[in-house]
Amino acid sequence: MEVKTICVIGAGAMGNGIAQVAAQAGYDVYMRDIDDKFVERGTEAIKKSLARIVKKGKISEDDAGKIVGRIKGTTDVKEAVSKADLIIEAATENIELKKKIFKELDELAPAHVILASNTSTIPIVIVGSSTNRPDKVVGMHFFNPVPMMKCVEVIKSLTTSDEAVKVAVEVAEKMGKSPVVVKDSPAFVANRLIVPFINEAVFALMEGIADSPEDIDTICKLSFGHPMGPLALADLVGLDVLLAVLEILHSETGDPKFRPAPLLRQMVRAGYLGQKAGRGFYDYGKK
Repeated sequence: MEVKTICVIGAGAMGNGIAQVAAQAGYDVYMRDIDDKFVERGTEAIKKSLARIVKKGKISEDDAGKIVGRIKGTTDVKEAVSKADLIIEAATENIELKKKIFKELDELAPAHVILASNTSTIPIVIVGSSTNRPDKVVGMHFFNPVPMMKCVEVIKSLTTSDEAVKVAVEVAEKMGKSPVVVKDSPAFVANRLIVPFINEAVFALMEGIADSPEDIDTICKLSFGHPMGPLALADLVGLDVLLAVLEILHSETGDPKFRPAPLLRQMVRAGYLGQKAGRGFYDYGKK
C-alpha cells in the first residue's frame, strides 16, 4: 500500500511535530483539531520550528514555505480523513477519549485507511477494539520533540496485521526516523523504562534525599551522561502526562513499582504541569 496523504488528529506539541516531519518527507498532510485556535497555534509552532532549521542552514526558506504549503489545518474531521491513506492520532493520553476518536475515525475514513495511535502507554488492542478494522490499527509512538527525536516505537497488537506494521515502518523511515517494532504492552519499552526512573526522582525530592530538583538533575546528567535530568524531562513531557502513564502502568500491571509519587499527584492537582503551564519542578515564568 502506498501512502500519499497523512491525516494527523491533534495539533498540539506531538501532533504538529508529526505533521511537520510528514510534510518534510513529502506527504500531503491534514492537521485536524477541535478548535481553530488550536490549529492556528499548531501551524505557528511548525513555522517557528522550520525557521530554526532554516537558521541552521539545513533547509532554505523556499523549502520551508513548500513544507508549510503541504499542511492543511482544519477542524472538519470529515475533510481531514476523506483523502487520507494513514491517520495518526495524537490526542490526550486518555483511554476513553482515544476509543471515542478511533470509533469515529473508523466510521468516517475510507476502508483502506490504516489508523495509527501515537499513544505512549495505552495498549493498541484497546483502541483497535473500538473499530471494525482492528487489523489496520497500529501504534506509532513518536518522541518529543518530534522533529529532533529519531526513534519511533511501532506497536503490533494481537490483532494488527503485518501489512499495517509494514506501512507504519516505511512511513517512519521516509520521515527520517528509526522505527523499532515492539509488542503491545502497557507503556511499551521506552516509557516502561524511563517513567519509573522519573518517578523515583520525584520520590527522592519528596523525601529530601537531595535539596533541590537541580541537584537531582545534575547528578543524573553527570553520572549517567543524560542530556537532561529526570525532573527537567518531566517538565518537558508534562507532569499530567507522566501521571497518566504511571496510573495506566499501575492499573494494567498491578506492580507497586509503578505507584505515582504523592508529590507528583499533588503538583498535577495544583496545576504545576511543567513547561506548558509555566511551572513544574522549575519555574519557567522567571526565564
